[in-house]
Amino acid sequence: MDDAFYMQLALDEAWKYQLLTYPNPAVGAVVVQNGAILSIEAHQKAGTSHAEVLALLSAYETLSNTTIDFDRFDAKKAHDFLRQLPGDFFSQCSIYVTLEPCAHRGKTPSCAMLLQSLQLKEVIIGMQDPIAGHGGGIEILGRGSNMPALRTGVRMQACEMLLEPFLIWQKRAFVLFKLAQTANGRIGGGYLSSKESLKHVHKLRAVCDRLLIGGNTVRIDRPTLDCRFVDAPPPDVIIYSKSGQFDKNIPLFSIEGRKVDIRKRLDFFETPSFIMVEGGEGMLRALKKQIDWLLFYQTPKLSTNELSYNIDMNLAFLHQEKIGVDLMIWSRQLGN
Repeated sequence: MDDAFYMQLALDEAWKYQLLTYPNPAVGAVVVQNGAILSIEAHQKAGTSHAEVLALLSAYETLSNTTIDFDRFDAKKAHDFLRQLPGDFFSQCSIYVTLEPCAHRGKTPSCAMLLQSLQLKEVIIGMQDPIAGHGGGIEILGRGSNMPALRTGVRMQACEMLLEPFLIWQKRAFVLFKLAQTANGRIGGGYLSSKESLKHVHKLRAVCDRLLIGGNTVRIDRPTLDCRFVDAPPPDVIIYSKSGQFDKNIPLFSIEGRKVDIRKRLDFFETPSFIMVEGGEGMLRALKKQIDWLLFYQTPKLSTNELSYNIDMNLAFLHQEKIGVDLMIWSRQLGN
């Protein structure tokens, strides 16, 4: 097994939390000792322990055959715990991480400084941090007498694709269009997705800045658009409609703590943010030039319903995985 194999494990784990880490990037990490995989982890939520820290905690549990007794997502406690371990505890371990470990201190301590102090055998990095002012982790790792062996650029293109949303929302809105469809491309007839897919959608709603939906979908489907499956606050909603006339008894209007904005123009994509879009063919056509990625939840059903996305678009599949009985496919437009 080579570096690319272990880095791909880190990538696959990170994709499970793609966009759920907003406004942080999705990052995965793997800890290996003498070829044996000790842990595979990923950053899961902004403000909590980063991928490297979670991977090292899991590796500690594997090596010591014990379970930590504190919240592993509490970054300060996690860093403090790892720092108090014997100096050579991880000395035969290599860590693979999709993105250069962070050098700066923010809501969490510096991962690069932690790794430098743990005397690891190797640190293998998928890509350097491309954001100005965010780098410096590799430089920190190269300091001191116990510096680990460093390698960079492993599966770099795949790591860059994983990071793309993060780079986009530094400059403008990152726009994700969510689609749920049957195996023969039909979209009507009520809920199509599995419970696991619905829960994942609600997790995305919970972290996005705004949920965008078309007026016709609101009038026909009369949706709620909340996050009840994950017990999280609802997203603010923008309804794109040439007409501002809506039945205010439609459930989405009665959700406490939410802002609903009805817009006739799509002129709000310049602000750095994460916008999630739910809608039918009309919204897909209206936003064709603005959409960055599309996320398909494809259920293993065939349907006679006539509704579908009747539009020409060339796509590249980025990543796919099973979620419940469904297939979740991340994709992006080609030539957009």
